[in-house]
Amino acid sequence: MNTCEYEFRVIGHLDEHWSDWFGLTITRHHDGTCTLNGPVTDQAQLHGILSRLRDVGATLVSLHTTGDNDKQL
Repeated sequence: MNTCEYEFRVIGHLDEHWSDWFGLTITRHHDGTCTLNGPVTDQAQLHGILSRLRDVGATLVSLHTTGDNDKQL
């Protein structure tokens, strides 16, 4: 299974309790945004995370892979 590390940056601060629901680590930034980081195993999981961000009303600012990701989903 090809797993890539992803970083999702959204406007606003999500509480830490959302971390388990998303399956990602949440980091809040002083500029009023937060990032969600973690492994994404496939396109279905990626779309699921994007749907959850939509469901909580988060505005996506950026999305990219992080680290050494030789594989594409």
